[in-house]
Amino acid sequence: MANVLIIDDDISMNGALSRVVRRMDHDVTSAFTLREGLQFATSESFDAVYLDVRLPDGNGLDILPRIRETDSSPEIIIITGAGDPDGAELAIKNGAWDYIEKPSSIKAMALPLVRALQYREEKLARSLSSATGIKALKRGCIVGNSSRLTACLDLLAQAASTDASALITGETGTGKELFARAIHENSSRADQNFIVVDCASLPETLVESVLFGHEKGSFTGADRNREGLIRQADGGTLFLDEVGELPLSVQKVFLRVLQEHRFRPVGAKYEVSSNFRLVVATNRNLDTMVEQGNFRQDLLYRLKSFVIELPPLRERQEDIRELAMYYMAMFCERNGTGMKGLSPDLFEVLQAYQWPGNVRELVNVMERVVAVASSEPTLYSTHLPTDIRIQVARASLGKKPAGEDAPPDFKDTAFPTLKELRKAAINRIEQQYLQDLIVHTGGNIEEACRLSGLQRARLYELLKSYSVSLPR
Repeated sequence: MANVLIIDDDISMNGALSRVVRRMDHDVTSAFTLREGLQFATSESFDAVYLDVRLPDGNGLDILPRIRETDSSPEIIIITGAGDPDGAELAIKNGAWDYIEKPSSIKAMALPLVRALQYREEKLARSLSSATGIKALKRGCIVGNSSRLTACLDLLAQAASTDASALITGETGTGKELFARAIHENSSRADQNFIVVDCASLPETLVESVLFGHEKGSFTGADRNREGLIRQADGGTLFLDEVGELPLSVQKVFLRVLQEHRFRPVGAKYEVSSNFRLVVATNRNLDTMVEQGNFRQDLLYRLKSFVIELPPLRERQEDIRELAMYYMAMFCERNGTGMKGLSPDLFEVLQAYQWPGNVRELVNVMERVVAVASSEPTLYSTHLPTDIRIQVARASLGKKPAGEDAPPDFKDTAFPTLKELRKAAINRIEQQYLQDLIVHTGGNIEEACRLSGLQRARLYELLKSYSVSLPR
């Protein structure tokens, strides 16, 4: 028997789903707002959650990661009356089991639950049977424990347990090489070579020579035999950084190398073999490059056995404190200055900054901060680079409270009818009333219904129509 949570403000849909779940011999709990659903999810253990997108107090997709982060980590099925391709992509990226558009038949909405619970049961059985064999993941310099990073580490562990190719994507500075190295260090090839190839820095005329090697005299300047990087990776891992920069002519040749693990050095008569494992990284959209004819689709298929998409630092802000402390300690030890304290105002600025250069930028900033502070015992925001402090200060000044609505100005618009004016005035009054009602009751729906004289369903309908959010 499973425990299922349904978060949907549509009372009829919530009730119909609840009846189906009970007929499947599962326990069910119903919630009608984000706030209510999150309270249930964080205080009880659930195996699966039906989550609506449009709710009176916000967007269900906003709390999807928080529900996934709970101790029970339930499977989440998104249900929505207004299907959105971008919303579906966001939901799947954040770990949703399925994304269903209403109105679907109740049977169609129940089927994903059956499959999700079966998957969950099998996953639990596997984890219990292999618990004694699990070893700690070697993370190297990968710092943080946010849900986004943890999901990437789970994929890292899966990739490390196989010899399949792995593709790591993400913005510049997100730690793609760290992840590639961690895949190698946690694999059965850890005691062999980890060969790094920076595709962006390879001269196009020498790419094949560098990768495949060459024989003496095979071209002007080839005054000796040279072993290529692919051969050096024999038994270990070959890491192609910025693989999107690999010339098309080389992509075709490399595809065969990846398939056969055999190649011919430039100028050689015979092929040689290399038993390498391939990991690649890029900050470019390879699918778009395929559409533009700049990257081979057949090669991309081979690279996508495992895909790890690293989040930018601005989407894992909960890791910033740990990252700052980790690198502060590293640079203090390196400089021989002794450990320093970090003031709250330093963290406030670090958290408010957007970090376009991601973790790499944060590392450079912490190195500079430690150097600037020199022998001072505590790091303050004043030690941060001026441009960062200015950007954060300017951004904070832009957050102005909304003022009252200005009176209507009819000079440049068509003069309204009395009915239109009355309707607009009533809408403003109703919206203000609902806002005041929610503030007065602290978001307590039962109390709001009692004071307003509205039925629960009607109150939810008005809150949604006027975009009045409940406090979280």
